Amino acid sequence: MSAGTYAPKPGAAPVGRMIAAQTALETRMLLRNGEQLLLTVIIPSLLLVLFSSVDIIDTGAERAVDFLAPGVLALAVMSTAFTGQAIATGFERRYGVLKRLGASPLPRWALMTAKTLSVLVTEVLQIALLTAIALGLGWSPQGGAGSVALLLVLGTAAFSGLGLLMAGTLRAEATLAAANLVFLLLLVGGGVIVPLEKFPGAARSVLELLPISALSDGLRDVLQGGAPMPWGQALVLAVWAVLGLGAAARFFRWE
Repeated sequence: MSAGTYAPKPGAAPVGRMIAAQTALETRMLLRNGEQLLLTVIIPSLLLVLFSSVDIIDTGAERAVDFLAPGVLALAVMSTAFTGQAIATGFERRYGVLKRLGASPLPRWALMTAKTLSVLVTEVLQIALLTAIALGLGWSPQGGAGSVALLLVLGTAAFSGLGLLMAGTLRAEATLAAANLVFLLLLVGGGVIVPLEKFPGAARSVLELLPISALSDGLRDVLQGGAPMPWGQALVLAVWAVLGLGAAARFFRWE
């Protein structure tokens, strides 16, 4: 008896194809989730329009939109890479989705890669939308695209590591509460809509070390002042990225 011919050929697909397919799936799931859309699109857009149109925040001689736009871009990165990813991954872990995916031909590192890529795809859409809104409000960005891109990538890595660490160590309900609480606290105290200069000196020194403050201030230096790459803020984001991703890789529990 001759051996049969099977089509498609049995066996796992190439890793690159599996990552691409998982990335597309993760992105669709993220964009279909109403709560995630609220965090990633609606809230940043409303904050940008509201505080740019109404004289609430004292930004000195500069226009409100010029101050707010870089901060809202930083907020969009945090909402997707940290808050959204932490909540989604936490509930996937609770319902056993990660355990089942971990037993599939898709390597665990490839699954984390796909999740990161889906975050980046979502961020591109967010940034394009928020930039269009800001330009419509009269924003005139300065600086180089390369510096902005590097800051956004470092910020994504920092927030992604922290989000995965939270999702992989806490219960899903605790992750939901903690991620939303951190989002609100950093929205107020991270230099997004309230200038850090408004805080007392001691508090400001601490707040400047937060990843959201480093990202918003770095983007503001480049996009508002036309400054070269702000290496101080980039270093803060790089340290958070190394610590967050390292801790997530060490302590993440799949079950």
